[in-house]
Amino acid sequence: MTDRLPLFQNMGSKTAPPALTVSQVTTRIKSQLEGTFRDVWIQGEVSNLKSASSGHVYFSLKDEGAMLSAVAFNWGRKKQGFDLKDGMEVLCRGTVSVYASRGNYQLLVEAIEPRGVGSLQLAFEQLKEKLRLEGLFDSARKKPLPKYPSRIVVITSPQAAAFHDVRTVLKRRAPFVDVLLVPALVQGEDAPGKLIQALRVADHHRLGQVILLTRGGGSLEDLWAFNHEELARTIASLTLPVVSAVGHEVDFTIADFVADLRAPTPSAGAEILTQHWVTLKDRSGQLRERLIRAQTRDLAFRKQALQILAGKLKSPQDKLREKSQRLDELSIGLERSMRMVLERRRGALERTAAKLHALSPLQVLSRGYALVSAEAGKRIIRSASEVAGVDRLSLRFSDGVVEVKPC
Repeated sequence: MTDRLPLFQNMGSKTAPPALTVSQVTTRIKSQLEGTFRDVWIQGEVSNLKSASSGHVYFSLKDEGAMLSAVAFNWGRKKQGFDLKDGMEVLCRGTVSVYASRGNYQLLVEAIEPRGVGSLQLAFEQLKEKLRLEGLFDSARKKPLPKYPSRIVVITSPQAAAFHDVRTVLKRRAPFVDVLLVPALVQGEDAPGKLIQALRVADHHRLGQVILLTRGGGSLEDLWAFNHEELARTIASLTLPVVSAVGHEVDFTIADFVADLRAPTPSAGAEILTQHWVTLKDRSGQLRERLIRAQTRDLAFRKQALQILAGKLKSPQDKLREKSQRLDELSIGLERSMRMVLERRRGALERTAAKLHALSPLQVLSRGYALVSAEAGKRIIRSASEVAGVDRLSLRFSDGVVEVKPC
């Protein structure tokens, strides 16, 4: 029937080309695109960002004139260090391919770099803001440092110049303070885990009064271990205070912000931890000088006073002669006083004896009287009526006793 149509009347003698299937066309385009646009860098703005549970991230790259679909497989499961966001200017490296089931071409992303700022710097800023909003940088949660630590735990690499600097400063400023090194990696992929382990060991076993987390300066990549989120959360959870002394004065890490105190350099960290010891030592030195000056003045004053007294001091022999003479005077005076007292008391005694002699019962008996008693002198008879019933009476005269029988 088609042979009768005018359109096909002049084609009867020619062979028609074989038709291509959609899959064949797609495969050829895919081959051409992937061969031409392999491992290319494409710049654009992220839009229509979507994350799948599989970890894949789907988005579009656009500029003022066009839009390109893109997919980054397993992006959510990789440690990229920063998060993609709509509106972010990025550089993507990958291969342009065709999604056969839809016939759309897209960029298979292998690497992404934020435009205008490095990925590490962007990750740093994002983590810093995240932890700030959680309150990990708040001064209210910072722990006070011990004023006079007797043992300082230093967490760093034993080969690091920072450790040498810290030991030198501590030995010079406070040689009596113990320094305990807990070795750890300070650079590389394994460094965050080793630092976390060292911190937890020092805190769990209370190896000192304070922890000094330190390393020397370097690039952002060199210091990246101290920008680890889990490390920051570990520092915030410790019971021991932590001083972060990482890099040079211009270097800042997440550990600096979350630590209880940030020191600009390792040496400065050691100086901060010993500042009260140094102040106390200086104060002790000042007091010692004042004490020496006061003692010197006091000794000079006493020496002067001693010299004055020495001038007034008499010879001990002269002093003894004076005392001996004075003793003789007192002895003579005492003897004279005692003799006078004895004479006065002898006269008084004689007068009293005379009075007693005059009143003595024996003296009365000598005048012719007798003392009558009964019962062998045990009972005095004062009346004749008392004689009744008495067998014998004793009559005491001045010169003896006579026993009589009453009539």
